[in-house]
Amino acid sequence: MSDRPTLRMVAKEAGVSVATVSYVLSGRHRSHTIKDSTADRVREVASRLGYRRNDAARAIRTGKSDLVLLSLNVLADPWSQAVADAVSAAVRPLNKTALIVADGDWRAVLSNRTPDVIFIDGVSRDPAEIAELEAFAAQGVQIVAFSETLEPRGFDVIRSGAEPRCHLAVEHLLAGHDRVGALTSRTSGFARFDAYVNTLKAAGKPLLDDDVVVFEQHPEGAYRAAMTLLSKPDRPTAVYCTTDFAAIAVVRAAHRLRIDVPRDLAVVGVGNTPEGEHLDPSLSTVGPVGFNEALARIMVGRLTDREGAPGEVFDFPWQLIVRESS
Repeated sequence: MSDRPTLRMVAKEAGVSVATVSYVLSGRHRSHTIKDSTADRVREVASRLGYRRNDAARAIRTGKSDLVLLSLNVLADPWSQAVADAVSAAVRPLNKTALIVADGDWRAVLSNRTPDVIFIDGVSRDPAEIAELEAFAAQGVQIVAFSETLEPRGFDVIRSGAEPRCHLAVEHLLAGHDRVGALTSRTSGFARFDAYVNTLKAAGKPLLDDDVVVFEQHPEGAYRAAMTLLSKPDRPTAVYCTTDFAAIAVVRAAHRLRIDVPRDLAVVGVGNTPEGEHLDPSLSTVGPVGFNEALARIMVGRLTDREGAPGEVFDFPWQLIVRESS
């Protein structure tokens, strides 16, 4: 360990100050004031000497881990994948590494390490969980939380107005179809499914048990549910899905069963994911526009100029986006 190259050794060999070496190798913004030739020389010397940054020591000294934590409930959901891709790409130039955890397991991670910033895609209404979130924020953890009801208390809150907008998808399908089925992950206490039920009722349409299929929250489960619904001899001619990945599963199941979309079957999802947009046919959906890029900017802001800010609400209203599938 005593032979391990240090910043001072790199600085001496490159003929620059220790601060210059630190700026160049950390990738901090101030490094742009250093000449490219000097930065190249520092990197060459660091590589030749085998210098490696001591992240453990740096974390103790600065309180920074260079980790960006993404707590995503369903990793297989295209929405989660798009969020991970956008945030990872945005923080990479800042020499940050995105760490992704599933099933909302952010509390277990925060008990062992302190990320520089964390995004939580769903916070329950459990007072104990909210209190824990506030406690972490009070300790200086930079947090961005997705919640329709939470108030910012030392952390940012993202709201989408998603649930009230889901009725637009059902209304859109009812405009051209007498029977609209549904693929949903659950039927009880789920606003996205409630939008389906309430919109049918408002239109004077019956809620038929055979037109509703519940899927397991992963693409394979959604595909099986879609095959079940579409294989029925008296299937609906339109399907509302409570996630985009379920709607994508319906389109793929329709292809397998030789059902033409949208001529013989109209499909609308929820989420506005890139995968749905690039599907053939492109997927109609309800969701925010430009959300992933905006979230990435908010996360980067928390890492830089907004570190320690008291917290604010960022609102991303959802809208109906009509594409080829409907």
